[in-house]
Amino acid sequence: MTTRKDGETLTRVGPGTPMGEMFRQYWFPAILSKELTADGDPVRLKLLGEQLIAFRDTAGKVGIMDHRCPHRCASMFYGRNEKGGIRCVYHGWKFDAEGNCTDMPNVPAAQDFKHKVHAKAYKTHEQNGMVWVFMGDQQNVPPFPLFEVAMIPEEEMEIVCVQRACNYLQALEGDIDTSHFGFLHAGSVDPAVMDATNPTTYAVIDKSPEYIVSDTDWGTMYAAHRDLGDGRIHWRTASFAFPFWTMQPDGPFEKHITARAWVPLDDEHTMFTFFNWKGNIPALRSDTQGVTLPDLEVEWDYQPNTTDWLGRWRLKSHEGNDYNIDRESQRHRSYTGIRSVHLQDLAITESMGPITDHGFEHLAPSDKMITQTRRRLLNAVKKFQETGEAPPTVETPEVFLKARSGDFFAPKGQDFNDAYQEQMAASANPTGKLVYRTAAE
Repeated sequence: MTTRKDGETLTRVGPGTPMGEMFRQYWFPAILSKELTADGDPVRLKLLGEQLIAFRDTAGKVGIMDHRCPHRCASMFYGRNEKGGIRCVYHGWKFDAEGNCTDMPNVPAAQDFKHKVHAKAYKTHEQNGMVWVFMGDQQNVPPFPLFEVAMIPEEEMEIVCVQRACNYLQALEGDIDTSHFGFLHAGSVDPAVMDATNPTTYAVIDKSPEYIVSDTDWGTMYAAHRDLGDGRIHWRTASFAFPFWTMQPDGPFEKHITARAWVPLDDEHTMFTFFNWKGNIPALRSDTQGVTLPDLEVEWDYQPNTTDWLGRWRLKSHEGNDYNIDRESQRHRSYTGIRSVHLQDLAITESMGPITDHGFEHLAPSDKMITQTRRRLLNAVKKFQETGEAPPTVETPEVFLKARSGDFFAPKGQDFNDAYQEQMAASANPTGKLVYRTAAE
């Protein structure tokens, strides 16, 4: 059981909170490259409870900084993005992408002190369609994380963003809760019409598997296993990776190169940021005749983005219209009546409220991965508070290259770790950077 105190520690991410301070030790995705144009409009951006602006200067460099001008705290959102920096329209003070004040035109030249003024700006790194940010100590910047999917050339990768109106933790936990797949997403699927060669089939046939859950170098990992009765075990594995990443099981392991960040905008809003290699083989989407299975559509139907703090990447289906649930379809065709996999997840996690009351939960054996991940996070944040040492993965970015998720078959009796390493060795490696350890290591 997660206590109320632990729940508070896990879910609060603003400045000065234990989890918020730990999260600020990591690089994480902030905004899509395509959302910013050189000398274009600045964008309001909320991250870890801070109100920021993002802009791209004349040379293409991205700046992310506190939206308040250091002079009189007017919002730089209304500023002029021009000639290598953003200029506050209140008194004309100008700042470059690194926060340096480069012009102070309302101050006489003899009294100019721009070299002493610096906007609160954060380090950025742009790579393959995504702008990443580091919001910790700007004089002690860690190495960039080595997620293989984030290193794949932009043309071979898709990135999807969707905002959720709930805390990052309950959104994230949907990805590491494997038993919900057979109900929420595939509850109306008839196993008889499914392709038996697709391993995801067995998550529908047997909805109550046994689990192995363990800590890893990158975070935590589970492996749900099902005895197929023919000398094989079906393994369905997924990971949590620090600070708020998941690698969910959604297809055959050997080509499942993917990662999802659950970026806290504030305590009650999260940006789902999905990196996916286009060479991935998707999980069950259609039957053996090519007909799309009930509830397993994948679609992203957005509202137009707006300029408010939480105005980006919101779906047209939301709590205000009951996620467009179709009760007639629910009675006759669909388990949920809610169209598309992601929308089903969004509806359920938002229905828990902005922040789940963990004291109301009754966790079951099927929730082992959730309890293990919460414990891992709590132990990490406690150690960080006590010692100040870099939390897990910050100084070892290469550990992410050992993590993979998905479904595979292995001989009955083979140790899971041995089977996992065999699968890693045989898996697709589009960047040539995939590394793995043998069982002896």
